[in-house]
Amino acid sequence: MGRDDPQDRAARIPRLRLDELLDELQGRLDEVRGTRDRLNGLLEAVMSVGRELDLPQVLRGIVEAAVTLVDAEYGALGVIGNGEKLAEFIPIGISDDVRERIGHLPAGHGILGELIRHPVPLGLSELSDHPASYGFPPHHPPMHSFLGVPVRVRDEVFGNLYLTEKRGAPDFDDEDEAVVATLAVAAGIAIENARLYEEGRRRQRWLAASSDFTSALLSGSTESEVLGGMLERAVDIAGADLGAFYLIGPNGELTGSLALGEGAEAHRGIVLPSSQGTLAAVALAESGLIAVAVVGTDARVTTQPERWDGFGPAVAVSVGTRENLSGVLVLARRHGMPSFAGAEVAALPSFAGQAALALELAGRRRDAEQMRILEDRDRIARDLHDLAIQRLFATGMTLQSARPFVEHPEATERLNRAIDDLDSTIKIIRTTIFGLREHETLGKTPKLRSRVLQVVDNATPALGFATALRMEGLIDTDVPNEVADQVIAVIGEALSNVARHARAHHVEAAVVANAGMLMVTVTDDGVGMPEGARRSGLRNLAERAEQLGGTLSVTTCPSPRGGTVLTWEVPLLPGDD
Repeated sequence: MGRDDPQDRAARIPRLRLDELLDELQGRLDEVRGTRDRLNGLLEAVMSVGRELDLPQVLRGIVEAAVTLVDAEYGALGVIGNGEKLAEFIPIGISDDVRERIGHLPAGHGILGELIRHPVPLGLSELSDHPASYGFPPHHPPMHSFLGVPVRVRDEVFGNLYLTEKRGAPDFDDEDEAVVATLAVAAGIAIENARLYEEGRRRQRWLAASSDFTSALLSGSTESEVLGGMLERAVDIAGADLGAFYLIGPNGELTGSLALGEGAEAHRGIVLPSSQGTLAAVALAESGLIAVAVVGTDARVTTQPERWDGFGPAVAVSVGTRENLSGVLVLARRHGMPSFAGAEVAALPSFAGQAALALELAGRRRDAEQMRILEDRDRIARDLHDLAIQRLFATGMTLQSARPFVEHPEATERLNRAIDDLDSTIKIIRTTIFGLREHETLGKTPKLRSRVLQVVDNATPALGFATALRMEGLIDTDVPNEVADQVIAVIGEALSNVARHARAHHVEAAVVANAGMLMVTVTDDGVGMPEGARRSGLRNLAERAEQLGGTLSVTTCPSPRGGTVLTWEVPLLPGDD
């Protein structure tokens, strides 16, 4: 075995050193290239999350970028809500099937809660070794290495980025933490931009809803339709599960309610003598918007609290002022749902104020329209009195003066009939004039004229046709209340008898107040009163007449068509209206 040549050994040593230097240089180049690639990836991630304006997409994009940058198998973003709990949890890397088997998403216990309580970066080689470790629920994939970094929006901790299971390494290193911390800063800016965009868009939707609400009311739509549309828009914009509008009377009573959404049936048509013990009363006692954490268990809600079973967060705002209050608008979410964020309902008081103004304007418009109608009725009454009646009266006088000059008996009879018809027409017009000038007062018992019209209209479905109606005299003032009640009963019973027994095709009802007497007649062209028919209904009508010192008669109609004439007549006493 030969010896190495000293010259050969001397030549090999520099070559070995050169190879080592080249390997070191290659390693440094690879490290620089890797750093460059990571920086490029970080820059691309920052640009990517900054381009989005839809907040849910921004949050998901942040988690996806973090997982890619540090080569983690799993990642998540936890959004912090009230009470240091997670209001939202966005996981990446866990399949939908596994997520469904796990069940409820984390609420903020264990390591996740540790980061909420102490918002500083936290890296662990083994999750289970930390004192705050809470363990995993069944079906959860195993996780060992962990990196958590808080995400701040200005000075507020918005949430935390959680990354687990570093690929190709036992744990996350300082460089991983620096990269994720840099991404978290960019994420905070992107989240703030998305929030501002979402707030602006939501405010625009509230303004558009207010404008549509006002336009609908002023265009003539009914209040119930418009309030229903208002509820629908409010529930949609605020992300509520239930919307309710409680109508408040002048003395604080609940006069009705509208509701839309889950469990709306329990909140519709609420009528109570007082709003005390309701969420509406809480809103009326406070100025502006009120928020309730769990409405179902709130100590201030003591009246029918079961209506709120299953509901959690709620907000309420009064619509109108104390002097001109319309009602209270309430929005609620199911139990376990996040509370209403300030940005979600910040514009609700302004929306309620616009709604109150629109309701007041609509009310004033209705009053103005009613005044115009009444003025038109007065004008028509004056015209009928000053023009129509005077002309008819003059025509009647002319005919009466011409009567001595008519010698033919048949012509004289026709002339007399025409004069009588003119007198009847004048009476009818005078009654119409009185009806036009008689303005009913809201809240008082309707006048007899209106009640007669109503009972006749109600009989139309049973008869199959409309009843001809004639009313003469001052029946709204000359007929006392107790007699008016009997008149309504008589007409109702008579029309009911015609519908059941007469097989008539035409019915005429008349109510005439004249010379201290009130006469009600109902004439039909039916088959007449059969022999042996039960007369219990007629007996009741006769008794009503006798109690008032009057009479009832039922005769055969003299017209060729036949039928029956029912005549109910009673004396009139001075009215008590």
